[in-house]
Formats: sequence, structure tokens, C-alpha cells
Amino acid sequence: MLVSYNWLNEYVDLNGVSADELAERITRSGIEVEGVDVLNEGIKGVVIGHVLEREQHPNADKLNKCLVDVGEEAPVQIICGAPNVDKGQKVAVAKVGAVLPGNFKIKRAKLRGEESNGMICSLQELGIESKLVAKEFSEGIFVFPHDVEVGTDALAYLSRNDYVLELGLTPNRSDCLSMLGVAYEVGAILGNEVKWPKSSYDVSEEQASNYISVKVEAEEDNPLYVAKIVQNVKIGPSPLWMQTRLMAAGIRPHNNVVDITNYILLEYGQPLHAFDYDRLGSKEILVRRATEKEKIVTLDDAERTLSSEHLVITNGTEPIALAGVMGGLNSEVQSDTTTVLIESAYFKGTTVRRASKDHGLRSEASARFEKGIDPNRTHEAAERAAALMAEFAGGEVLEGSVEVNTISYEPKVVTTTLSKINSVLGTSVTASEVKAIFENLKFEVVEDNETFTVTVPTRRGDITIEEDLVEEVARLYGYDNIPTTLPISAATPGVLSTYQAKRRKVRSFLEGAGLLQTITYSLTSKERAKQFAIEDGKEIVLAMPMSEERSTLRLSLVPHLLEVVQHNIARQTHANSIYEIGSVFVGKEGEELPEEKERLSGVLTGLWHSHQWQGEKKAVDFYVAKGILDGMFEMLGLTERVTYRRAELDRLHPGRTAEILLNDDVVGYVGQLHPETLKELDLPETYVFELALQTILNIETEEIKYEPIPRFPSISRDIALVIDRSTPAGDLEKVIRTAGGSLLKEVRIFDLYEGDKIAEDKKSVAYSLRYYHPDHTLTDEEVTKVHEKVLTALEEQFGATLRS
Repeated sequence: MLVSYNWLNEYVDLNGVSADELAERITRSGIEVEGVDVLNEGIKGVVIGHVLEREQHPNADKLNKCLVDVGEEAPVQIICGAPNVDKGQKVAVAKVGAVLPGNFKIKRAKLRGEESNGMICSLQELGIESKLVAKEFSEGIFVFPHDVEVGTDALAYLSRNDYVLELGLTPNRSDCLSMLGVAYEVGAILGNEVKWPKSSYDVSEEQASNYISVKVEAEEDNPLYVAKIVQNVKIGPSPLWMQTRLMAAGIRPHNNVVDITNYILLEYGQPLHAFDYDRLGSKEILVRRATEKEKIVTLDDAERTLSSEHLVITNGTEPIALAGVMGGLNSEVQSDTTTVLIESAYFKGTTVRRASKDHGLRSEASARFEKGIDPNRTHEAAERAAALMAEFAGGEVLEGSVEVNTISYEPKVVTTTLSKINSVLGTSVTASEVKAIFENLKFEVVEDNETFTVTVPTRRGDITIEEDLVEEVARLYGYDNIPTTLPISAATPGVLSTYQAKRRKVRSFLEGAGLLQTITYSLTSKERAKQFAIEDGKEIVLAMPMSEERSTLRLSLVPHLLEVVQHNIARQTHANSIYEIGSVFVGKEGEELPEEKERLSGVLTGLWHSHQWQGEKKAVDFYVAKGILDGMFEMLGLTERVTYRRAELDRLHPGRTAEILLNDDVVGYVGQLHPETLKELDLPETYVFELALQTILNIETEEIKYEPIPRFPSISRDIALVIDRSTPAGDLEKVIRTAGGSLLKEVRIFDLYEGDKIAEDKKSVAYSLRYYHPDHTLTDEEVTKVHEKVLTALEEQFGATLRS
């Protein structure tokens, strides 16, 4: 809802509160003001000018040479390209030195050899959106009424010396979809009265009932329909002040009759429609449901096919409007219209919403009907429209209205107590403060022994229960004034469980390592459900899947992560490091429901890091993926419990894949995709991992203990072992660490050799071993003794020999 500050000031005294301060106070009361637009921002030096002479530019077919009085000693010559500029017009002129939107400064210039001292402006050039400019001025300059004063501020006549507040309304606050509704809200905030507009006019002796009859078949959809007749109207432009208010609210002016109906919509929140009475084709209005395949051509010149779920206004036989949404072209008010039928009605919101959705017609009127209007304003809005048409269209209002009224609406009566309000809000407001808040909202309130019985006006359909009254007190009392307290029952603050804390640490570590988190579907196709799964299980297929691609619960996260990588690479993002923590669903034979287990999966491809200046590039490989997991296990305190074992798994490279074991139980894998899989998915070299996260995080670990930095020097020994090619280096390391005992603090592999001077079935693996004692400097004898144990153990278990 766009609210003009100056217009609002006519309904409620703003006490000189600035637009920005008012926006802040409205926001603090519970309705967010999304912005304040200064309409004349960045514009100066624009005045009313009078075109005294106009002639064709001697050197240009599309330019005009105009002599313009701008209120100074002598008129000035201005070259103008607008096709509609003419002698005798009052126009907006940006004088030399003026500034227009976009910091466009007006200077003296020569156009095709003729001097130009200023610029005759269109509304678009003054910052008004093209879609809001009336059609007659959309491709040329704006022409003011003749009674405007030359040399005065043009922006003042255009009501651009104004501020527009944009309210971000929630669906329950439909009462603020009108200027009067906002006035009630602001009046409650400032403690001021609301001034209603007056509706007075001279009544013709003729009766409206002699011209029209109204019948409603669909009473549930339309319980209230009011029709008024205005004769002898003269179609023309509406008053400039009305046009500018419509434009400020985002509505394009058309003519005086249509503009009045839109003006009332903004003022009262009651949508109206004006029919050309002489084009109705009958003296009857019949409101009914449409028949199947019935046709109507709406005001946008589109033929629409209706159904029995749509409500239509008819002339007894054919539709003339789609109720609450848009009028029909066959009854449109046009330049020759002399008699107008004003429709003011209450339509059921769900019926209007259905028609609006089915036909893709979202209008200001339909939005208000959908959210709910105040039935008490339906008659008042019709009277106000008739009064304005009499004043600004020269019409004669026929006596009385023709209506069908079966609506039943009574104001809600809701009760609350002071103790309830204070206990919910944690405040200590007094009974007099609460009563004053309800009175400022213009609610009828009766207090009896700190019990408040509130009669809620029909404009506030959102208030139906006691808690709604408490909310009204809270927001008008001021959310900032409500003290900060903990609930009485909160003995201890909430904390993460051990599992949750570990999972958060895992996320933090992986993101710190450069991986990005993703979230993918839990549903996949039957063909991919078991791919890359750690644990085999029965597939769980949906009874009514949306598609075959989303028909089966997943047993692994990896297939969907590979889809993400495919998507990214197709969009030129070649380096991908992603992970997901999510659930898989393992079905058990004989059980209807699957077991839900949490997994951690990741996919890496492309460059791991690149420093162009140094010319360094490193592509992702097996050891990058393994290194990330090693760092995570170290962070979780599981390094000594985790081992890797070469494995051959489906769809993974047989020589670059390892199972991950925790306490000798398989908890996952890490490896490269098989070349055939890469070709199938059209991916470059890609590495994946998946872990049974639930198992890993549920392992109890010892508390981290402080270990001082060694005070005494260490001794390093390097060994190169000749062993069978099939012997895993990790198995050697286990034996080395066991045999080395407490003195051996570090084991690191630094070389692998296969080739000349080594038998074909052998390989050489070199390790660096570091020994130290926390209490004294080790002697060569102590180290040699332990080192010999290591070599003996390697020889006995693997037949390892030292390479000479």
C-alpha cells in the first residue's frame, strides 16, 4: 500500500511529525514501512509556463519553436520536440539552471541553429513512471488546466512536494488497504481523531428504482449489492489533484468517472465499478454464477472463457463484468457516456480469488476483496462516489439506491483482563493505559473491575480472540517498552547435545577447508537409489511419486551431489568442492518403515588451489580428499582409531579407492570415480567420499589432554624397507608404531620406489621415525634398543629387509 503523506494529513492531524519519523513509528507499531519515497527528490527550477507562440522549427521537421512566458520580465524561446505542444497551453518548464531527476542540469543550448532557453517537460521527465501517465500525455508534454498561475512551482501543482510511504502489509491487516484505514492506525499511534470525508449532493426528483432493478441468485457469493444512478455526466479529465494522488498510489488516471471509482477504492478500501447505463442493454442487473464455457470480453479487450465457479454481473442475459475482478468491454464508460450506474458490492473473497487466479487478473479491486473489505463502508463508498461525480462530472444523482442486502455482520465482542495482558507481555501496564489504547484504536470498550469488554469495529476483521486484543495492546504500548525477561520455568538455558555440537564442528571444519554445503532431494530414481551406498538395504518406493526421477528414497547422498557438479560444470564452474550432511533411508526386510541414518558425503573436482602470480596449480587428487577426512578425524579425536584399506567398490576406480575403518568396522569410503562412470556422467576426474556420520559422531572420545612442548631434543632415524608389492604401507606403519612404544612419537612415509635394482614383485618404502622422551635427552643406546625392536617386528611379520 502506497500512502501519500499530504493526503493522509487530510484525515488525521500528523502534528508536524516528519514522514521519516512517522514511518519509524508505524513500523514500531507492527506495520513495516518498507521505504519513504521523496517525490521531488533531486528536482528544482521547474515552473508553470504559458506557451505564447508556437511555430515549426525552420531546420527540423519534428521540432517546434516556442515562445514561453515563465513569469519573468520577458518570455523565453524554447525548442520542444513534443508532438502535442501548442499555443495557449500551460506547461511545466525547466528553466536554465534547473535540475531534473538523474542530476540532469538544464543549460542554454542551440538546437539546429535555434537558441533554446530551457525545456518543456513531460511527466516522465519529472520522475513519474510512464505506466502512470494518462494516455493523452504518454507521448508528449503534460498540459495543465488553464487556471494555474504562470511562474509558480509546477511541482506543487503536480503534488510532487510530497512523500509516499510504502507499507508492507501482512494478509491479516487488510484494513490498512485504504487511506481511512491507515488514518485510523496513525490516529491510534499519535492519539488523534480521524476526520471522515463528507458526501453531500443535490438529489434529482427521479427515483433510481425506475431505471434499474437488482437480483442476486448467488447470495452466498454476493450478499450485498448496491446500485446508484448518475445522469447527465460529462466525461473529461478528473481534477489535477485527484490525478496526482492516483499516480502517487500507483494508479494511472483515465477520466473523471473512472478516476473517482479508483479514488474511492484508495480512500475507503471499497472497490467500485462504473457501468455505462446506456450500454447495459437492459434495465436489470442479475448477479449469478457463470455457465460452463460462457464468454466475456473484459476491459483489457481479452475474451475469457468462464466456468461455474466464477461470479458474473449480467444484464439479465449476458455477462457485463467478472465480479470483483474486471468489468466487461460491452459496458465500458467512454467519452460519450452520459448516464453512469455505480456498483458498490460485497463479494466473497474466495470466489473472487478463484476467478482472479484462473484468468491471471490481479487487480487492486480483487486484492481487497480477497483479503476482506468492511461491509459497513459499502453504502458510504457509493454515496461518496455519487457526490464526487456530481461535483466533478456535472452529474445529477437519482434519488435512492437499488440494492440486495442479505448480509449478516455484527461487530465482534471480545473480552480480556488486565492480568492476562500483563502476564502474557511481562509488563505492568495499568487499566487506564489499556483502556486508552483501545479508545485510540476507536474500539468501543467497557471496563469492569479490570476486565475489558471490547466491541471490535467491522473494519478490523483480524481481531476475533482474546490474544488479538493482547497483541493490540503490545504494539500500541510499544514493543520496545516490553521488558526483556526469561520465562519463569527456564531454570537452565538450552544447549546443543553432544551429537549436535560435533555435527556443527564437522560443518565448520569442512567449510573452513573450502567445501561448500549443499542440500539435495531425499528422493531419487529407482536406478540410482543404491548407487554409492555404504550399506545395502531394501528400496523404499513411494506409492504415488511425482515422477520416476523422484520415486525412491535414497540410500546415498553421492548421486545427487554428482548432479550438482554436473549442473555447475555445464555453467562453466569447473572447480567444485561440495559436501552434504543428510539422511538416507535403509529399508529392512519384513519392516514397512525404513531406518533413517545420517550420512556425510562430498564431491571434489577441478583445481584444488591456483595461484596465478606464482604460476602454481594443484588439481584435486586422492590425497586431497583423504587429507580433508584426516583433518576432520583429527579434529574429532579419532585419528588413532581410523584406518584406510584398499577396496574395489562399484562405480569407483579400483586402484584409487579406500574403505574407511573405525575400530576395524567399515564406516565409509573415499575414492575416484571409475573412468566409465566419468564418461557416463560427462565429468572430469572426480573424487567422492561418504561416511556413516551417525556412527562416527556417536563414538565416545577421550577428553583432549594438554601435552607440553618437548624440552629435550629428539632423535630421528630413517629406514628404507624392501617388501612385497602387495603389502599396504599402512600395515607397516601400524607395526612400527606398536613396536616403537612410548618413545616413538612420529612416523612419516617419505619415499616409494619401484624399478631398477628392486625385484619386480618388490617395492621400497622409506619412513622417517622420530623418538624423544619428555623427561630427559635420549641416548643412542636407548634409541637403538627400541629401533631394533621395530626392525625385528617388521622382519618377522612382513619379511621386510633394509634396503642397502
